[in-house]
Amino acid sequence: MYAERPSRLAGAVVWTNTPSGTASGRVLPDGCMDLLWREGRLLVAGPDTRAYVTGGDPSSWAGVRFYPGTAPALLGVPAHELRDRRVDLADLWPASQVRRITAQVNAAADPASGLEKVALRWASGAAPPDPLLKQVVAALDAGRPVAATADELGLGARQLHRRSLAAFGYGPKTLARVLRLQRALALARAGMPFAETAARTGFADQAHLARDVRELAGLPLGELLGRTG
Repeated sequence: MYAERPSRLAGAVVWTNTPSGTASGRVLPDGCMDLLWREGRLLVAGPDTRAYVTGGDPSSWAGVRFYPGTAPALLGVPAHELRDRRVDLADLWPASQVRRITAQVNAAADPASGLEKVALRWASGAAPPDPLLKQVVAALDAGRPVAATADELGLGARQLHRRSLAAFGYGPKTLARVLRLQRALALARAGMPFAETAARTGFADQAHLARDVRELAGLPLGELLGRTG
């Protein structure tokens, strides 16, 4: 069973997932990075450009999902280096430091709360998030074109692309596509017809929505949501 709640860290989400069987799971691209706990180990999930299939792992997971663009400053690693990857935290940081953090998480009342405390401590010792990055996310999530977003923020196209790679793991066009997918899925899950969902979220038509869902999520939209139409 999957459950989540808002974190005390601004913009972040704390979540747990305990699979009820051995069926494979599917994590869809959302522009975020996560700090993960699994069976006493700490990992980092980089930003995805396609669905990550868990392969029917029955293990329990916990995580902190960071607001898009904020995790690289906490981890000290550009997001594009972790794109479409799940890596041990010990591959990024000194082993002795990771052992101390892991022990603290494992000693917490529950792994999710332990991860949240770690994330809050990291954030307290880091520089505040670049406010420009939040503006980029807000503009693209509102459906603003990439070129117009760059102009409104006083950035050149190349500068926006470079900063997006470091913060989000991919360029602004890919980020806009991922955010549009999430907007569409939210409406479709609420029961909106697929054609209306496509129109409201900036797709050219329902066929365009269907292509993007298949490419990014790996399944047809109806199969992904368990319904048709």
